[in-house]
Amino acid sequence: MSTATATGTDALGAPVPVLSFSPVVLSVPGRPVDLEVRVSAPATGTGLPVILLSHGHGPSNNLSSLNGYAPLADFWAAHGFVVVQPTHLTSRTLSHLVADAPGAPDFWRSRAEDMTHILDRLDAIERAVPGFAGRIDPTKVAVAGHSLGGFTAALLLGAGLDDPGTGSVVHLVEPRIRTGVLLAAPGRGGEVLNGPMAEQWPVIGAVDFSTMTAPALVVAGDKDDSRHFTDMGPDWHADPYTLAPGPKTLLTLFDAEHGLGGIAGYDAAETTDENPGRVAALARLTAAYLSTRLHPGDAAWPTACEALTTGPDPVGRVESK
Repeated sequence: MSTATATGTDALGAPVPVLSFSPVVLSVPGRPVDLEVRVSAPATGTGLPVILLSHGHGPSNNLSSLNGYAPLADFWAAHGFVVVQPTHLTSRTLSHLVADAPGAPDFWRSRAEDMTHILDRLDAIERAVPGFAGRIDPTKVAVAGHSLGGFTAALLLGAGLDDPGTGSVVHLVEPRIRTGVLLAAPGRGGEVLNGPMAEQWPVIGAVDFSTMTAPALVVAGDKDDSRHFTDMGPDWHADPYTLAPGPKTLLTLFDAEHGLGGIAGYDAAETTDENPGRVAALARLTAAYLSTRLHPGDAAWPTACEALTTGPDPVGRVESK
C-alpha cells in the first residue's frame, strides 16, 4: 500500500465491525405498504452521524431496495456512520403491490417523504434495533442517493420541482439534513431532455437546482452517457453541481459509467463498468466528504482527495465552488 493511500485510510480511522438489522418496519398513514428500512452501524460508539441512502431504479429485482448498495453502506458503517436504507415504492420488490397506487410509477414525492418519515421516527428505529438506543446524533444527518436516488437527494437538499401533474412548484427540502452526496444523478430538463424515456418520466426534467443551497458532493462518471434521457452526454450528470449554488463539490470519476464501478451491489451483473478499485475509492471519498462536512475541522476530505485524486494514477478530479 502506498504512503498516500495509507494516509487516506488513516484520516477516516481503521474500519470496525458492522451490525446490520432489517427490516425495521414503520407504519405510515396513507402509504400503500409499510415503510421498511435496513440499519447498518458500527458495532460500538455513540454520537453517530446518520446517512439516509436512497436507492436507484435499476433492472435488478432486489438491489433497488433496502438490500442494495452494500459496497457503500458497509464501508460507511465501518467508518462510523449509521446508514438507513428504505425500500421506496419504486422498488421492483413492490411492483406487484403498488402498480396502481397514486404517484406510480415514479413516486417522486413518496421517495422524498420516506426520508422525512425516517427522521420523524429515529427514536423508534433506535429502539427497534437491539443494543442501538441512544447511539445516534440526530443533529448530524446527511442524504446520499444513486441515479433516481440522487434525484430524491436533490429534492431533500432544496431543489424545487415543477410538478408535471399540477404545474405548481413543489419544495420538499428537509432542514434536518445538513449535507448530501448525489451519485450519477439526473440533470436538467428542457430541450436537452430529448431521449426516448423523457416522455415516460417527465418529472426527471422538472427539477430546479437553483434552490439547492445545502452543501453537496456531486459525483459523475465521465463515461456515463444516458442516451435514453438526453444527447447532452456525461456532462448532464454534472448539472446538480453546475446549476446549483455553492457550496458544492464535483467529483468526476475517470472511465466510470452509470454504475460508478459497481456501487449497487457486490458482483452485480448489471454493472457495465465493474471496477472494485473505483468503488473502494468512491466509498472512501464519499465517507471523507461527509465526515468533514458533519465534523467541521475534520481533515478526512482533503486527505482523501490528496491520496486518490492526485499523483500518477488519480481516480478522478475534484472542483469546488
